Amino acid sequence: MADVPIAKELDPRRRAALVAVQTLAVAAVYFAAGRLGLTRQLVVEGAIYTPIWPPTGVALAAFLILGLRVWGGVALGALLVIASIATLRPVALVNVLGNTAAPVCACLMLRGVGFSTRLERLRDGLALVFLGAFAAMTISATAGVGVQVLTDRLPADDFWAVWLAWWVGDAMGVLIVTPVLLLLKDVRPPFRVGRWKEAVGLAAVTLVGVWIATHGRMSLLYLVYPLLIWAALSFQLVGSTLCALYASVMATVAATDRTGPFTGLTQVEVMIKLQTFNGTTALTALLLSAVITEQLTMRRSVERACEELLEVLEHLTAGSSRPPPP
Repeated sequence: MADVPIAKELDPRRRAALVAVQTLAVAAVYFAAGRLGLTRQLVVEGAIYTPIWPPTGVALAAFLILGLRVWGGVALGALLVIASIATLRPVALVNVLGNTAAPVCACLMLRGVGFSTRLERLRDGLALVFLGAFAAMTISATAGVGVQVLTDRLPADDFWAVWLAWWVGDAMGVLIVTPVLLLLKDVRPPFRVGRWKEAVGLAAVTLVGVWIATHGRMSLLYLVYPLLIWAALSFQLVGSTLCALYASVMATVAATDRTGPFTGLTQVEVMIKLQTFNGTTALTALLLSAVITEQLTMRRSVERACEELLEVLEHLTAGSSRPPPP
């Protein structure tokens, strides 16, 4: 009998240790994503920003999968990213607060509307777009740009231009990175040989086609959309989101290098063209695949209902055909 209280005392310790490990893991992944995002930068009104900020997608995915208890990992990761590029000052805490509060609010809003991390319904895709990305990321953009204006590091006249670039970068992180992380934890590879062949073919065509579209001399960015449609029709959200992620990364590389369709454009024109492409690519992949998945799920439900009805009818027919007892 004396062993029971000891086991009960160990449970909270194990839970605390698990939370600590998860928090540190989130911080490490957040920091790595931040350093990766900083490798590609653009300039708007003299302010440097990243067209895609992956840490926002990492943070929201971590909250949706592990819960809000790992918020400390997001805050620590944001602090480490800031410390890696600038001297830490008290105002940096405002950026840390904004980068943590934005995905927290996104998670709370998504939970409030019954969001499913499997992204099998159109309503889930719309919620991620409008609540998780567009609405919640205004918090981090306002905090980040606002503190620069208040500390005289940015002229007040440039607030909205820089704010828009910051907000779009954070929103793109949610739209492009979060769906991939949410789906990778549940992905099941196609084991049939035919599916493997199609997956390899799609990957090969996407690798070559996206590179040509984003680095060719002619403006051929629209060639990406047939690949997204193919990926969505054949592999639903897993295929389309991976295709959108690769296309957005390659477009960002081309934009920051000023090659391909982004040659000869001004800084503002590069930002508008790149973020329009990234946004439409992410929305097409997310919403189209959600619609296809929802329709497939509905069709399977109807087929199961028809099979059950057929079994009932066969049972009733067999029962009615028996001869009456003497």
